[in-house]
Amino acid sequence: MVALPRIRLLQRVFREKYGVVGEVASRYLEAGAHVRINHPTRFGPIHILVYKDGEKYVVEVFNEPREVPISVIENLVQKAKLVKAKPILVLYGNGPKLGDEAYSRCKELGVKIRRIRAR
Repeated sequence: MVALPRIRLLQRVFREKYGVVGEVASRYLEAGAHVRINHPTRFGPIHILVYKDGEKYVVEVFNEPREVPISVIENLVQKAKLVKAKPILVLYGNGPKLGDEAYSRCKELGVKIRRIRAR
């Protein structure tokens, strides 16, 4: 268990160093998880690798003001399979949208969808 002042310090460092990805990572950190940011894989870096309660999650943050492409979802699933983790797609802010086709593809592949509003 990490003390609250240490968590607050890490949250500030994550936000300053990694921007939007750091903001999302800091929320997982506050929830009691251990996080790794930009974990390298052959399919590209994993934005956030989360360890909590004996489970492992791969979190991909999408914050562009457009619809989420299917390729982002499929790449997320490949990364998750590589490290044997559960995939989570985070839609950060008000911009990103999840179309009907992308939503059905997420359900088909077992990707959890989380929406986080900007502070």
